[in-house]
Amino acid sequence: MAKTMVILGSQWGDEGKGKIVDLLTEHVQLVVRFQGGHNAGHTLVIDGMRMVLHLIPSGILHAGVKCILGQGVVISPRALIEEMDLLIAKGIPVMDRLRISSAATLVLPYHVALDKMREQAQGSKAVGTTGRGIGPAYEDKIARRALRMMDLLNLDKFAEKLDEILDYHNFVLTQYYQAPAIAREPILQEAEMARERLAGLMIDVPALLAKSYQNNEKIVFEGAQGALLDIDHGTYPYVTSSNTTAGGVATGSGFGPRFLDEIIGVTKAYCTRVGGGPFPTELKEEIGQHIAKVGQEFGATTGRPRRCGWFDAVALRRSAQLNSLSWLAITKLDVLDELKEIKICTQYQCQGKTWDVPPLDTELLGQCEPVYESWPGWEESTRGIKTWEALPLNAQKYLKRLAEIVEVPIAMVSTGADRKETIMLTKFE
Repeated sequence: MAKTMVILGSQWGDEGKGKIVDLLTEHVQLVVRFQGGHNAGHTLVIDGMRMVLHLIPSGILHAGVKCILGQGVVISPRALIEEMDLLIAKGIPVMDRLRISSAATLVLPYHVALDKMREQAQGSKAVGTTGRGIGPAYEDKIARRALRMMDLLNLDKFAEKLDEILDYHNFVLTQYYQAPAIAREPILQEAEMARERLAGLMIDVPALLAKSYQNNEKIVFEGAQGALLDIDHGTYPYVTSSNTTAGGVATGSGFGPRFLDEIIGVTKAYCTRVGGGPFPTELKEEIGQHIAKVGQEFGATTGRPRRCGWFDAVALRRSAQLNSLSWLAITKLDVLDELKEIKICTQYQCQGKTWDVPPLDTELLGQCEPVYESWPGWEESTRGIKTWEALPLNAQKYLKRLAEIVEVPIAMVSTGADRKETIMLTKFE
């Protein structure tokens, strides 16, 4: 296995990254989360046991692996502690395995209130956020007024900073949105509880990673959401508030980009999207409903139904460019088992022009019509298949075509939710 590896979503999120990270963590010493917050959700199924993680990296289930939250992550202390307690109750020694950047930004109750009020005010034009306060927390970070993990270590200074921030945000809440103000005392109580539980986990993440690399330890960097939701490169404004692409690894963890070896783009055998924004291959009728039902396409964090559509090679070409993908990991192939015909979007048509990669203008993207190739389905179960040779011939042809169009080789194929239900085409050891 390469010394360092990035695993990220190459569509609009929900691609099954958690399973791939968990699978490859058997061979590494550190797993690092570099962006996002508890708006993300990773669902793991191990020996039939289902577990959903939101902030803590998927590698937490492995003995001998350190799990790191970098400074690019925004952290709700309450959500993190709740997740820690759930894992501890299952016998996972979280306090031994988890470490947190002291420079990470905090998500606090006023961020949640602002997030919800903005979405409500937008009405039909709402972005479709999770309402967890992630966007407003990143705004505070960029505006240089955020409270950070290290501020929990001195609660007197924390309170001083909090008063100034609350004056600002409560003015917006009460005067602009006509919403209730956020009280000061419950936040201070939460901060005191967070200091007691989290102070011992805070570290200098860039220093740790530099030392680990020098000691030849293997490191996996775990992304949240998907590349097409990147704040700079996604379908703006229908995006998340962080850099979900491979470039975010360096800024969100403090690890030098020259030391990254391989980048795996996790990709469903079809497409899904949650919330608003253009989705050229979306299927709104019977086939889309069938994919959603068989694939159990509901958000791990919010429970919201996901929009479903055919595989979009145009969008994935863009993702491959943005991330310099080394490999694809194809997930949920088994969801397509019952379909007689399967389509692949190879180009867009818009305003008399053919597009091989999506236009940067989101409004223009919303006008694009997909150009499809049709492929015969395999109409037999692929669930749990563990070797390429055991796949139906039509499934093999479909997968080969996906890799050919995108010009990125396939490293693994997931044929079920469980860790064991995976075809490994490349050895990562």
